[in-house]
Amino acid sequence: MRSAAPPVLVIDSLVKDVGPVTALDGRMMRVVAGLSMTAHAGEVTALLGVNGAGKTTTLECAQGLQRRTEGSVELLGEDPDVAGPALRARVGVMLQDGGLPPSAHPIPLLRHVARMYQDPWPVDDLVERLSIAEFARTNVRRLSGGQKQRLALAAALVGRPEVLFLDEPSAGMDPQSRQLVFRLIQELRDAGMGIVLTTHLMDDAEKLADYVYIVDAGRIVAEGTVPQLLARPSGDDDDSRTVEFEAAPGLSLNLPESLRIREGRPGFYSVEGITAPGDLKAIAQAWEDANVFPRALSMSTPTLEEVFLDIAARSADTGAAAEGDRQ
Repeated sequence: MRSAAPPVLVIDSLVKDVGPVTALDGRMMRVVAGLSMTAHAGEVTALLGVNGAGKTTTLECAQGLQRRTEGSVELLGEDPDVAGPALRARVGVMLQDGGLPPSAHPIPLLRHVARMYQDPWPVDDLVERLSIAEFARTNVRRLSGGQKQRLALAAALVGRPEVLFLDEPSAGMDPQSRQLVFRLIQELRDAGMGIVLTTHLMDDAEKLADYVYIVDAGRIVAEGTVPQLLARPSGDDDDSRTVEFEAAPGLSLNLPESLRIREGRPGFYSVEGITAPGDLKAIAQAWEDANVFPRALSMSTPTLEEVFLDIAARSADTGAAAEGDRQ
């Protein structure tokens, strides 16, 4: 169930065309095709999709950085296409490429940005929370990818925004930077900030998101909380499980056709399509018939990445079928 908190962002039937595709025919390309979504205060709302799915364009339309072709957007109750500085001051944006001046040094840059706001977040606190002091003497041009992302997040937060947009926030981050950023995002969410992020990294979404929209070809093809998406039927299997085990390499097991076995690397096997206790019995019988006693054994449900790939594959099949019908 979605939060009862008020929405910070409402997008209805968003369409964005860009182009022309070529100078000869003048045709436009539809990047976002009727997308609708809502993000609430006190939640992390994630847009998932492959590169080119329309995630970044959707966020840029939501922020007023691109003009939409059709549809409506309400950001904190206002249309970002016509809103003034008062709305901008309530919104934090962390762009995928950072957008930071390459010759600037981190702390002077943050102090400069802080002077643009009436009640900024104390720069020293942001520097401490995101461990910026460790690279404070280095200009932006020479920072690592993870360091740039931490600085970009600090710049997005210095105005104490009510809603925060994050475009691929962990891109290029080392594990230490990733943990720092994730911890701060969770603290901000718990304090009531509305956070909207795009990512193609399923692990990020699984750890951070309260509600997820999966985007494909500019459309929402699935939505829900992470548990709701993980509980979706996958292919023809409803609530299926996977058994993983280790044994001698090159095994040939006699399993029912409904169970799919693969050897990912020598001696490491996974059996997919398990939907009932009888399937486990069939696996155990196959082990007994082949005189196999696994060295290690585990059972798991599908990951968000597996669910995403299944949804994307079915969306592609549907799109291909529709295109065939039009021809």
